Amino acid sequence: MKYVTATGQTVDEAVESALAQLQTTRDRISIEILDEGKKGFFGIFGSRKAEIKATLVPDPIEEAKQFLQKVCEDMGLEVKIEVNVDGKVVTYNLSGEKIALLIGKRGQTLNSLQYLVQLVANRHSKSYLTVILDAEDYRRRRNDTLIQLAERMAQKVLKTRKDIALEPMPSYERKVIHTALMKFDKVETYSSGKDPYRHLVITLKKPL
Repeated sequence: MKYVTATGQTVDEAVESALAQLQTTRDRISIEILDEGKKGFFGIFGSRKAEIKATLVPDPIEEAKQFLQKVCEDMGLEVKIEVNVDGKVVTYNLSGEKIALLIGKRGQTLNSLQYLVQLVANRHSKSYLTVILDAEDYRRRRNDTLIQLAERMAQKVLKTRKDIALEPMPSYERKVIHTALMKFDKVETYSSGKDPYRHLVITLKKPL
């Protein structure tokens, strides 16, 4: 981690000096007071300046973005990354040529990369962050596909009266399907299996 030592007539002055050197703000550093200083007689004789050590605290959102940028570069892709923050939810929107390589079959590559980016972000964050990785509006298009799939499978369950197990999906995709089927009063869903093979099963509601 990057750090500097700084001095001043007071601890506050030393902190201001450190902020100027690091070109950052107070909330982005941690401070260790090395010497609180001493005024001395008449403010002159025997005086000693205050000294601190200021360490730059990594920004979890920026660290995750840099990690994502490095992965894209290693894949030979030129990608533009836009970041949107809504409370504890951080969305990274990717755009560029050959973006399909980052999405992968049914979003598998994008989901795996999202998991890694979330690990990086939370390694540097004091509070848990939820990371969403999107590419050329894929998440919205995928959600539309999942809703259509859910409705088709629900109709099939009603017709055949047999359970249907869907393919393994990440938790937020399972939630999309579960929410979409709440309007069907005769079917319900439950999760089965363990990650990464956890999946939803659509079944008829049991009579009360």
